[in-house]
Amino acid sequence: MITLKNVVAATSLFVSFSASASIISLDFEGVGNLNPVGNFYNGGAGTNYGVEFSGATLGLVNTDAGGTGDFANEPSPKTVMFFLDANKAILNFAAGFDTGFSFFYSSSTAASVNVYDGLNGTGNILATLALASQGFDNCTGELSGKYCNFTAVGVEFGGIAKSIDFGGTAGQIGFDNITFGTDTPVVSAVPVPAAAWLFGSALLGFAGFRRKSV
Repeated sequence: MITLKNVVAATSLFVSFSASASIISLDFEGVGNLNPVGNFYNGGAGTNYGVEFSGATLGLVNTDAGGTGDFANEPSPKTVMFFLDANKAILNFAAGFDTGFSFFYSSSTAASVNVYDGLNGTGNILATLALASQGFDNCTGELSGKYCNFTAVGVEFGGIAKSIDFGGTAGQIGFDNITFGTDTPVVSAVPVPAAAWLFGSALLGFAGFRRKSV
């Protein structure tokens, strides 16, 4: 199995009055290559949405843009996100969000992602997304990276979600355009009104993302 571990050395527009008032999409542009995501979207350099990632969450930039990411056809070039540690693969959204959750992914393994109504992957599971191993399959367009198939997935749920557990996806899956408030990922980092959206419509195994040195 290809693993990143084997090859790696070494926006505030959050609407507080209603979790469903806007759709927020995180494209990870600006995080940088192999830099922690952490509080990038929680008072850091990115737009402050109040979204926080666990410490083993990193950005990865495509080799075409000077990074070390061996991927292609990402929905919002040229940065994706991945987790290094399955036990620390958590996204927290303390203010909460409802209606739906979605993202694009490219994977070398089957996995699952759980949506919880408590912080840090606690409380009730509101929804589960099953992810297939599809990162190398049926690729068209840009073919300069091994992980060349990014698939959109999403789920609707009832209740207010406050965290996402990506456990089991560490190092083997790249994520992009993580979207809150709809089951269809948005290729934009700018919040759009939910009503307007209705009218508009990964490093353990992701180590293949990092090119091997010659």
